[in-house]
Amino acid sequence: MPLLLANFVPMSPASNRRAFWLTVGGYGVAMAVLVFILKYVEYKYLLRDLRVEVYVGVVALLFTALGIWMGTRLLTRKVAVPVAMPLKSDPEAVRRSGISGRELEVLKLIAEGRSNQEIADALFISLPTVKSHSSSLFGKLEVKRRTEAVHKAKALGIIP
Repeated sequence: MPLLLANFVPMSPASNRRAFWLTVGGYGVAMAVLVFILKYVEYKYLLRDLRVEVYVGVVALLFTALGIWMGTRLLTRKVAVPVAMPLKSDPEAVRRSGISGRELEVLKLIAEGRSNQEIADALFISLPTVKSHSSSLFGKLEVKRRTEAVHKAKALGIIP
């Protein structure tokens, strides 16, 4: 059974850029706040100076923990949902569309991603015959391209 990703919404390039700069700015502000807190704690509670490496280490640990937490949260958001797909073509849908048996064979091979020459070789017909069947299919399905034909045929239940 094929799996589809639920809740997948592609983002526009402008929104990607904005999200990137918000993330970078957020991390910058968080780092500044952490350094301020560390300096405050040092002056308030510690009597000796700490080296810069200690600050860098503490900040690195905090950001590593934040990155792990965010990574697990972002990766678990994508939920695979099983979708029931028909295993066979619907004979009634094929009859309603007016597609012949040979055109259906050509359509199935187009859906597999085969070229016209590969279809001709598989069905033992000439290349112009494949083109003729394809044109007839496009007319019956009221589409202009192979990908549209496959998409519409799947939507109508003509092919699985």
